Amino acid sequence: MSEDAVRDAVENGVESAHGAVGTAGVTRARAGDGIEILRLNRPAKRNALDSATLHELLAALDAAATDPNTKAVVLSTTSTTAFCAGADISEELDTDGGQQRMAAFCRLYAAVEACPVATIAVCVGNCVGAGAEIAAGCDLRVGGDNLKLAWAGARLGVPVGPARLGPLFGVSRAKDLIFTGRVVGMTEAEEIGFLHRSAAADDAERVAVQLAETIAAQSATGIRQLKAMFRDLDASAQRVAHENELLMQFQRHGSGIPARPAG
Repeated sequence: MSEDAVRDAVENGVESAHGAVGTAGVTRARAGDGIEILRLNRPAKRNALDSATLHELLAALDAAATDPNTKAVVLSTTSTTAFCAGADISEELDTDGGQQRMAAFCRLYAAVEACPVATIAVCVGNCVGAGAEIAAGCDLRVGGDNLKLAWAGARLGVPVGPARLGPLFGVSRAKDLIFTGRVVGMTEAEEIGFLHRSAAADDAERVAVQLAETIAAQSATGIRQLKAMFRDLDASAQRVAHENELLMQFQRHGSGIPARPAG
C-alpha cells in the first residue's frame, strides 16, 4: 500500500474486505431526546476490534455525528465483560490488510475527537489498548466496578497514549500508565480523574445515559459551541493527528500491530 493510499485511507476511510458495513459488531439505539447509544457487540472477543467492526463503528459514529438532532453519544457495550479489549490480533491479515486496519483505527480516533456533540464512554470490564484510547478520547466517562483499564502499547512498541493522557490528567501520571501498562481499577480511575461517574458494572450504562440526558437538556447549539471551543483551545485535533501519523509509520515501517497471517 503506497504512502498516498495510506494517507487517503486515514482521511477518508477504507472499504472493509468483509463487504458492506453491517450491524453485527455494533448496535445503535436512541434514548430520550437526541441521545445516541452505540454498543460494541462482540462479547466472545471481549469486543476486540477487527476490520469489519471498525468500519461498522466508524459508520455508526459518523451517522450520529452528522445528524443535527443528535445531542450526545454514549459509547457502550452489549456485555459488561468488556468495553473493548483492543485490536483483534486473531484477525487474518496480510501486510496491506494490516495497514488498512491501522488506518481505520486512526480514522476512528480522529472521529471520536471530532464528534461535535458530547461523547460518553461506558468503561466496564476490559478497557485495554484501543479500548482505553477510545474511552480517553471521549469527553466524559462512567466506570463500572469491574473496570480493568490499561494502556498496553508499550509492550509492543505501539506509539499511542501521550496525545490524550498528558492533557487529561498530567504528563507525570500519563507516563506511569503508558510506560508500565499496569492495570487500573475503578477506584484509582476515579482518583486520578479519568472517571466522572462510577456504578456497579450492570448499572454503568444507565448512569451514562442519565449523564447524557442532563447534557441534552442544555442548549444544543451551546453545547456544540462549547465542545468546539474546548477542541480549539486544547489543540486536540493536532495532537491526535500527530499520534495517528506515528501509528501509521509504526505499521508501515516498524513491527506493527500483530495479526494472524492471511492464508
